[in-house]
Amino acid sequence: MVVRRAALIALVGTLLAVPVPASAAPDPGGPDLAQPVAADPAVVDPDPPVDDGRVASTPPATTKSPDGWTLTISAKDEVQMPIAPLTTAISSREYTVGGIFNGKLDGPSGSPKGVFEVGYQIGCGIDMSTSNGVALAGTMGVNASLGIIGLDFPNNAAEGLLPGIGGNIGGGITVGLKPGIINTVPVTKKEYKGDAPWVSISNFHVKIDGCVGESFIRSYATLSKSTDEGDAILSWYGVTKKI
Repeated sequence: MVVRRAALIALVGTLLAVPVPASAAPDPGGPDLAQPVAADPAVVDPDPPVDDGRVASTPPATTKSPDGWTLTISAKDEVQMPIAPLTTAISSREYTVGGIFNGKLDGPSGSPKGVFEVGYQIGCGIDMSTSNGVALAGTMGVNASLGIIGLDFPNNAAEGLLPGIGGNIGGGITVGLKPGIINTVPVTKKEYKGDAPWVSISNFHVKIDGCVGESFIRSYATLSKSTDEGDAILSWYGVTKKI
C-alpha cells in the first residue's frame, strides 16, 4: 500500500515537471519596424528649375492685303535672359536675346518686296531718363538783429544797442520720377525681295538706362509689302516677360 502511494506521488511530480509549450501568438501582419521606410517622392521638394532664358513664342500673326496677298509672321527658339549691366547701375537694364523670325507671303504671281523689321520693346515701371533725375536742393539766408544791453538788473537804464547777425542753411535731395515708358529697340530692318524673308538673332545684347522698378521685355516683328499702288503692313508681338 505504501509502495503504490509512493509510485502515484512520483507519477504526479513527473507530469508537473514536464514544460507546457506556450501558445503561438497570431501574426499581426504589420510592417517590420526594424526596416527603414522609404520617403515619399511626392513630399520631397525638387530643386528649383534654372532659368535658361527660353521664351515660348506667341502664335503666328496673319493678314490679307487688298491686292490678294496673305502676310504671315512667326517666331521660334526665342531667348530673353537678364544679365548684370556693364555700368553696374541699378537703373540700367540689360538682356541677352535671340530667336528666329520668319515672314511669309502668299498671293498672285510675282516677287513681292518690302521691309522686315525685328526688335524688342522694354517697358519700365518708373522712368528717370526724361526727368530731372536725382538733384540736390539747398537754401541759405542771413538775418540781422539788434539787442539791448545793460538791462541785467531791474530799474537799470539801457546802456546801448548790440547788433547781431545770424544765418540759416537748409538742404535736401529731390528725385524726379515719371510714369513708365516703352522703349522700342529695333535690331534690324531687312529690305527683302521674295516671299520668305527671315531674321536670325543670337546672343544680342539690349540695354536701356533710367529704368526704376520692374521691367518688362517682349519681341516684335513688322512685315511690310510694298507696290506702286500701296503698302500692306503686319505686326507681331511676342510673350511679355517680367523681370
